[in-house]
Amino acid sequence: MTAVLSAPLQASGTDAGHIESCVGPGLATSTESAARRRRIAPLARVVGADECVPSAAGPPVRYANLDYAASAPALAEVADVVQGSLAQYASVHRGAGHLSQVTTRRYEAAREVVRRFARARVDDNVVFTRGTTDAINLAAHATRGDVVVLDIEHHANLLPWCAPDQSGSSRVRVVQACDTIEDTLVALEAELASSPAALLAVTAASNVTGEVLPIGRLAAVAHRHGARILVDAAQLVAHRRISMVSHGIDYLVFSGHKLYAPFGAGVLVGRADWLDVATPYLAGGGASAQVAIGTDDESGADVAWHTGPARHEAGSPNVLGAIAIAAACEALADIGFESIGLHEAELTARLDDGLAGLADVTALRVFADSTDRVGIAGFDVDGLAPRAVAEHLSSVAGIGVRDGKFCAHPLLKRLGHPEGAVRASFGLGTCSDDIDRLIDALTGLTRARTA
Repeated sequence: MTAVLSAPLQASGTDAGHIESCVGPGLATSTESAARRRRIAPLARVVGADECVPSAAGPPVRYANLDYAASAPALAEVADVVQGSLAQYASVHRGAGHLSQVTTRRYEAAREVVRRFARARVDDNVVFTRGTTDAINLAAHATRGDVVVLDIEHHANLLPWCAPDQSGSSRVRVVQACDTIEDTLVALEAELASSPAALLAVTAASNVTGEVLPIGRLAAVAHRHGARILVDAAQLVAHRRISMVSHGIDYLVFSGHKLYAPFGAGVLVGRADWLDVATPYLAGGGASAQVAIGTDDESGADVAWHTGPARHEAGSPNVLGAIAIAAACEALADIGFESIGLHEAELTARLDDGLAGLADVTALRVFADSTDRVGIAGFDVDGLAPRAVAEHLSSVAGIGVRDGKFCAHPLLKRLGHPEGAVRASFGLGTCSDDIDRLIDALTGLTRARTA
């Protein structure tokens, strides 16, 4: 199921000329310079690649989607698999009918595909959820004891731990990340050594800057002090190969919609013991193995709950979402993470070089010693509100980026941008023309301010 393309997607015939006319002086020179550089084609076919959007002063232009970190477009193969599954879609697990049996097999097969993709242990649970946020809330529901987190986390990996556990105890301990990864590892080691903790919960890659953390080393720190580690891999799994066994990961969470499977599902993969003794995340059908109503001398119901993934998957599951995640895992494996890494490294270098050439633009970084990033770049344009920059890029150049605080308010504050910043992010469907268009539009915007 390969999706490698041999040529870049082409913009509409009016695209280049229109963009030149509306982003301001200096664009032609920048465009000519970009044309002399090597063109980078999309690495895979994504749904909506040729979508055109309105422009401020001319015909529609091809949409340059640079907002992959929020929600990546669906891979064409994933959309095809979902579409092909609809004709045989039925309820799962308790139906004797042929289509119910077919759908059940597909749903459970999706669980095994995810297990292999994550290189999980054979006895790990793979629980399908609504997304990363839901998966972390499930993990928080099942965790007893203190939880250590960094202050750079997305709110999804911060707020669930801040809530009291089922005993009513507050258990989160927030460690401030240092200026370097090395010093941050030392700070985490000291915190875990100071008092026992059940879990270290960390991001694998920052959703603000794209910087990748050394997950294997973080796992070793946690395990040295008797803690387990949960890794929020929402921003990593589409970009880098992960091995729960090799990296020493106890729990891994991620979302389909950042994995080119935007069909409303996510996963929690991890050790079964905590999950099997936790009360069901949702009470209802599917999670219950046996139910009896109390007698006149009793109240409520006597329930025997399942163990395993079913314990926390009450109700009718998002079967198509699970199938989509599995299809995306297989598609990424077919493309190969070496190819994905090379593609993104070339685009990242092109973007970084372009942003570095703009005097009014400042790139965001958390760590001075970070050497690896996924396809995410947070930046600020001096003197302009992030929303104003994003609106300009959209209306004038047909570019979609993110602006704001990216559900990471504490991090933006400590980086000196309490009002937010702008974020460009990209992936398999991105080509060099998209990056060049962003740099050209920012060049025109900054020059227009000084003209």
